[in-house]
Amino acid sequence: MASDRIFGLVTLFVALAYIASATQIQTSFLTDPVGPKAFPMLIGAVAALCSLVMIIKPDPDPDWPVARTWAALAVAVVVLIIYAYTLKPFGFVIPTIAAAGILSYQISPRPVAAALSGLGLSIGLYILFKYALGLSLVGFPKGWF
Repeated sequence: MASDRIFGLVTLFVALAYIASATQIQTSFLTDPVGPKAFPMLIGAVAALCSLVMIIKPDPDPDWPVARTWAALAVAVVVLIIYAYTLKPFGFVIPTIAAAGILSYQISPRPVAAALSGLGLSIGLYILFKYALGLSLVGFPKGWF
């Protein structure tokens, strides 16, 4: 219960700081009727409301995961950090195949299925982002094509 209340209190302070920073957004004369401040303030208000619920009605003390779960989470974080750094030099497809394959293997340790998942996700997401959403993604390293 104490961990929920502490987290709720920290989240409340962050939400209030977020709302305060949203009030400092400069508006130009060409803006929509709602303005650019409304969405960040709405997000801050929802976060503040959720934090108040956590403070007022906390859950019972949680059962923390075992060490193996923490190790799997650490591997996932490292994979995603490496993925972020390899996107620019290697393009989108190759790092996404590797990252999605490794994360898929963590979910279900079957190597062939994980490799196929990584390949399918990488190509599918590239097609979706590049052609359906019109993002300017570099698919492969610049010298390849």
